[in-house]
Amino acid sequence: MSDAPEPSRPPFPPFTPETAALKVRLAEDGWNSRDPGKVALAYSLDSRWRNRSEFISGRQEIIAFLTRKWATELDYRLIKEIWAFGSHRIAVRFAYEYHDLLGNWFRAYGNENWEFDLRGLMFVRHASINDLAISESERKFHWPLGQRPHDHPELSELGL
Repeated sequence: MSDAPEPSRPPFPPFTPETAALKVRLAEDGWNSRDPGKVALAYSLDSRWRNRSEFISGRQEIIAFLTRKWATELDYRLIKEIWAFGSHRIAVRFAYEYHDLLGNWFRAYGNENWEFDLRGLMFVRHASINDLAISESERKFHWPLGQRPHDHPELSELGL
């Protein structure tokens, strides 16, 4: 085990409206990469999650969870939107679209509560998520896989 300090992840608390919004967009971009190892670096080594009914502890469990998730949630595209923030906490709402292995499309809606340490790493994540079956023609997220283009509408602009 290395004695090197854990890296930091700006922007850092305490958050301002601008830095909180940036933190949300950076999280969205990370998740849209669908790279579990890259995404996990935004969380502290001892990060604790509740994702739906699953409880996850630490980066290795985060990587395992995200690997399972993106093996079954195909063509995943996510939009996050800030809801509220405090000095070291951010609340977001989000929606993502994906299809399963059978080609059935879904839109998942959710809310997350995040808490950050002074290095800007998230150490608590609570996520409540509901899935809605949709037809392919009801999809709203059509950008190429990866980061959402900056000119693509936000959730509120899409009426979601």
